[in-house]
Amino acid sequence: MRKPILCLDFDGVLHSYKSGWKGADVIIDPPVPGALEALKRYVESGLEVHIYSSRSNEENGILAMQLWLSAALIDADLEGPWADQIKWPRSKPPAKVSIDDRAIPFDGTWPDPEAIHNFKPWNMR
Repeated sequence: MRKPILCLDFDGVLHSYKSGWKGADVIIDPPVPGALEALKRYVESGLEVHIYSSRSNEENGILAMQLWLSAALIDADLEGPWADQIKWPRSKPPAKVSIDDRAIPFDGTWPDPEAIHNFKPWNMR
């Protein structure tokens, strides 16, 4: 039986994204507090973790995210073979659940256009 897929956004979920977009291969901010520990817990719990971002389709985007994550895990003393299980797809996977800072959960009720226009991710409120 296949593991359930968890799709994690990168910017604003793992990478704090305080500096904003600097290019697909420029990732300069630290991790969101608790993100690396959560990532490890998700992988070790049996979820198939996919990290997917708008960077995923940009030249060197995936490599830049992989290098950033590797360095962040070393800095946090969390590196290990568990990290090799993370997938880096170029298209959005068929996930059981996605965690994204720029999404409105759909509960069967369509959001008002004003709510969409006024939406702010958690780190900009």
